[in-house]
Amino acid sequence: MRFKLLLIFVFLVSVSWAQSPAENLQKLGIVLPKPTSPIANYVKYVQSGNLLFLSGHGPAKADGTYLIGKLGTDLTVAQGAEAAKLTGIHLLATLQAAVGDLNKVKRIVKVLGLVNGNSDFIDQPKVMNGFSDLMVAVFGENGKHARSAIGTNSLPNNMAVEIEMVVELY
Repeated sequence: MRFKLLLIFVFLVSVSWAQSPAENLQKLGIVLPKPTSPIANYVKYVQSGNLLFLSGHGPAKADGTYLIGKLGTDLTVAQGAEAAKLTGIHLLATLQAAVGDLNKVKRIVKVLGLVNGNSDFIDQPKVMNGFSDLMVAVFGENGKHARSAIGTNSLPNNMAVEIEMVVELY
């Protein structure tokens, strides 16, 4: 009986110490922007059952323009990773607008990252780590996801990256 009580106590203490996604964002110094509008004829997300599918987002800057350029020509891997992180921030803004509270996120399930690079660029996974590291920083283990990192020769508006994701909700 004492062992069971000890386990319950340890569980309750660990749950109370776990930080929420909002607290993690605050700790990171990230304020989610207002979600951007679609740039064509589509919606930013669609929910089917407990899965939320988020359309491709790009690295929109505060002034509404995008971080643009080709990796390997105009941008370094570090700049690409920052573009991927910025895109992740915009995906989180859309996610929060869709569900109202990031605590409703059970898991980041699948991510597709498109990296605008020259024909010799091979570090797409390193660029996408900017996004993946952010998801883990915000959601902990539930932010770890399956991922594809694909190079492409162009993206809309010459964006450095475009990322879409699938999220499981409680």
